[in-house]
Amino acid sequence: MGGEKRRENLLKILQESESAVSGTKLATKFQVSRQVIVQDIALLRAKNHDIISTHKGYVLLDKGNIQRVFKVKHSAEKMLDELNLIVDCGGKVEDVFVYHKLYGVIRVEMNIKSRMDAKRYVDGIKGGVSVPLEQITSEYHYHTVTADSVETLNIIQDQLDKQGYLVALRDYEPVDFWSNTEAES
Repeated sequence: MGGEKRRENLLKILQESESAVSGTKLATKFQVSRQVIVQDIALLRAKNHDIISTHKGYVLLDKGNIQRVFKVKHSAEKMLDELNLIVDCGGKVEDVFVYHKLYGVIRVEMNIKSRMDAKRYVDGIKGGVSVPLEQITSEYHYHTVTADSVETLNIIQDQLDKQGYLVALRDYEPVDFWSNTEAES
């Protein structure tokens, strides 16, 4: 496992932990030295993660804003329903993006955290001369969603799945966005 992936997983452990996690425990889990963990913690702190050291181990103070990327597909008529589902479950829709084989990733910030925000966005799309971004990829698109906990993201994922919005990844897509690694935004 590379350093970046290890730090992502280390951050996830700290986000999900109810108590301090010892450096020795982390070193054993990742099969690295305790000094490597110390360096990883320093790098995470440099990325503005509020990690403190206690006599019992490391504690992440800024546990909020965990994020997950969902790949979804639906018609334009279902756009408001999908956005409302996410915010009703406690999520915030940070963006919408598509992965196009030729153009790569095209991303637009959304910042939708309420039904009012969702309605405003959908009304703006309907009232404009532009079409939703997902129309260039046959309605397939992704949303980065932030929430206060992994449990909230799991509820959102379950609800998106129940509504038939979640879609499996294709071979050409560069990243498995559904790995269990949440990241701090």
